[in-house]
Amino acid sequence: MNKTRKLLSIAGSDPSGGAGIQADLKTFSAFGCYGMAAITALTAQNTRGVVAAFPVAPDIVAAQIAAVMADIPPDAVKIGMVATPEIAAAIAGALGAAPRNVVLDPVLIPTQGASLAAAGLERALMTTLLPLARLVTPNIFEASALSETPLARTTDQMIAQGRMLVDAGAKAALVKGGDLSGEPVDVLVADGETRLFHGRRVATRHTHGTGCALSSAIAAGLAKGEPLIDAIAAAKVWLEGALEAADGLELGEGRGPPNHFYGMWRLNDRQLS
Repeated sequence: MNKTRKLLSIAGSDPSGGAGIQADLKTFSAFGCYGMAAITALTAQNTRGVVAAFPVAPDIVAAQIAAVMADIPPDAVKIGMVATPEIAAAIAGALGAAPRNVVLDPVLIPTQGASLAAAGLERALMTTLLPLARLVTPNIFEASALSETPLARTTDQMIAQGRMLVDAGAKAALVKGGDLSGEPVDVLVADGETRLFHGRRVATRHTHGTGCALSSAIAAGLAKGEPLIDAIAAAKVWLEGALEAADGLELGEGRGPPNHFYGMWRLNDRQLS
């Protein structure tokens, strides 16, 4: 009998459904896993950007996590938007003896709109949540903020920042280079080794929540017992497919989301035709 793989997303809520816990739950389902969520913040946002963010009280965040952990222990945990240093501390305390598969996606600066991070969050992530992470997945802007170094412009600089995050306590760091010009390259630093993941830039404006989707897809692979490198590679292939199918959703006037269910919906269309 196949075991149901369970994942917990600890993140903010996106009412437009493209990022945050909504994107995480869709991604978990796309990978055949059961998703659960502890909400850290309510946001007002859409494809045009973030209008406002309202953090949840830290004790309520902790209570959500504790309730899930006590009854349905997850095989992996994805941590996204944390919002405040106090919530970071609450998450660390509630996870306690956390699953070994914790993926931390440090949401700090949205591409468009209001900030999603209170003052001091970078230091709180480094000291309280980074040591819990099997993998941390910053983009180049987040890696710069966490490492307190200038924005990376080369893969060598991305590797250096990844090493700093590993030295600070993460077991591995995947620094994402999609915001650099040219073909996207992500850099994995783990166990003193580095690996480059070359990608393909998909011609679409619908990239809202891609960081959430990628980290959740990696977490799903880890929950299934896949080696880290295989989980990352599979997640990147899936995300490219979701981006290729994004235009077909025709959602919003700004940056819409990728199509998380492109494989499932395509199969359903064939079965109904």
